[in-house]
Amino acid sequence: MHEENKAAANGCGKIRSGTRNETALLALMEKTGYSMVQENGQRKFGGPPPGWEGPPPPRGCEVFVGKIPRDMYEDELVPVFERAGKIYEFRLMMEFSGENRGYAFVMYSTKEEAQLAIKILNNYEIRPGKFIGVCVSLDNCRLFIGAIPKEKKKEEILNEMKKVTEGVVDVIVYPNATDKTKNRGFAFVEYESHRAAAMARRRLIPGTFQLWGHTIQVDWADPEKEVDEETMQRVKVLYVRNLMISTTEDTIKAEFNKFKPGVVERVKKLRDYAFVHFFHRDDAIAAMSVMNGKCIDGASIEVTLAKPVNKESTWKQHFNGQISPGSENLLGFPNKEDGHQKSLGKPASLSVHLNGQHSPGPPEGERCIYPFFPGIKLTPISMYSLKSSHFSSAAMHLDYFCNKNNWAPPEYYLYSTISQDGKVLLVYKVLIPSIADGSQSYFMPDKLCTTVEGAKELAAQFTLLHL
Repeated sequence: MHEENKAAANGCGKIRSGTRNETALLALMEKTGYSMVQENGQRKFGGPPPGWEGPPPPRGCEVFVGKIPRDMYEDELVPVFERAGKIYEFRLMMEFSGENRGYAFVMYSTKEEAQLAIKILNNYEIRPGKFIGVCVSLDNCRLFIGAIPKEKKKEEILNEMKKVTEGVVDVIVYPNATDKTKNRGFAFVEYESHRAAAMARRRLIPGTFQLWGHTIQVDWADPEKEVDEETMQRVKVLYVRNLMISTTEDTIKAEFNKFKPGVVERVKKLRDYAFVHFFHRDDAIAAMSVMNGKCIDGASIEVTLAKPVNKESTWKQHFNGQISPGSENLLGFPNKEDGHQKSLGKPASLSVHLNGQHSPGPPEGERCIYPFFPGIKLTPISMYSLKSSHFSSAAMHLDYFCNKNNWAPPEYYLYSTISQDGKVLLVYKVLIPSIADGSQSYFMPDKLCTTVEGAKELAAQFTLLHL
C-alpha cells in the first residue's frame, strides 16, 4: 500500500481510534483498488478509479452531500453511494482536527448515476435519526467581478483578465441600461474549469489586487440554473435582453410579429429586458433564429429561450451568493394567477410568495441562535463585508446589493390609504438615485400592507425583482 494512502487513511485518527480508523480505510482501498490522498482540506478517494481510461466524466456527474455526521468516513459512506453507480471520485471535506466538515462531493461516471443517487439517497437515514441531503453539484466555473470602470469594453476586460489569471475562456459584460456605450460596472468571467476559477478567485482577493487602478470586488457567480432537456423542449417563451429602456412592449411585439404576423401572444418588458410569449413553440424557435442580433430602436438585442424555474425552491437553491442584475441565468416562468410572465434574475431569487404579511428568509431550521459566553471576543465589522446569505430580509439584501454595485443607498417613501373596512394600509415607494431616469424613476409594489415592516419588505423585494 502506498505511503500516502496510509497517511490519508490515518488522517482522522484524532476522532476515532487511529488504528481502527486506518484499518477500516485501508481495507476499503484494498477491496476497491482505489487510492486515497489528503490535501488542501479534503480527502480524495479515487479520481480516477483503477483502470479508468479517457477524460474525467462531464459536468453534471457530481452530487453534493450535506449533513454528514462528523465522525463518519469513507469506509461507511462509499458503500452507501456505490448503490447508485460507479464512483469516479469521492471528496470528503476534512477539518484539521480529523473530523469531517459535514459535507462531501461524489462524482459518478455518468449523469444518470448522479441523478439516481439524488433520487434514492436524498433524505436517506444514514444513521438512526441522521438524514443526509443529496443534490446536484454545480461545478462553478464563473466569477463575478465588480467595481469595473464603466467605460471598459468587453475586449479590454477579457485581455486584462487573461493577463492576471489563467484559464480564461470568456467574459460576459452587460451594457448599461441607460447608456449602451458603457458597461454596468461588473462582469462575469468564465474559466475552463472550476479549479482555474478557484485559483483566479484566490489571486484576485479584494483589497490585495487592483485592475486599472481600482480595487475590484470578486465573488463566485451564482451557477446557471440547470433545466432538463424535456422541460426545455416545451418552452415557447423567449428572453430578450439589451433593449433600450425607452422601447415599449408594443414595439417589441410588432418587431417579433414581422417575420410571421400574429404569432406573439404577449410581451412583458422589465427595464432593459423582456419576455416574449408565443402561441406555438415552433414560432418561438424560428423567431429566436431570425431576431437574435437584430436592432430595435438602435440597440442590438440578444434572444434566447427563457428557462423555467421552480418558484418554491428558488430562494433556498439560488440565493446563496452575490446578486447582480441581468445575470446570464435570467429565468422566466409563466404565472397562471396573474396572467403574465414573471422574470427572474439574480435578485429574483427572492421569489417567494410575499403578501405583505411576512418577509422572505431562509427556512426556520437555519434561523439559529447561539449562547454568548463571557469573554467571547467581538470584532467590529461592516455589514458589507458579509455575504448576502447572512441576510434574511429583502430590505437588507437591497441595501447590500446597492453597495456592491457602488450605488447610493435606496430611499424609501411611505404612503397610506384607508381600506373599505377602515384599516390603515401602507405602501413604500423606493427610489435608487444612482439609476433613476425618465422611464423608471421609482419602484412601487401593487399591494398594500397593514404594517410598516411588511410594506418595506414588500417594496424591497419588488425592487430587487425589477432591477
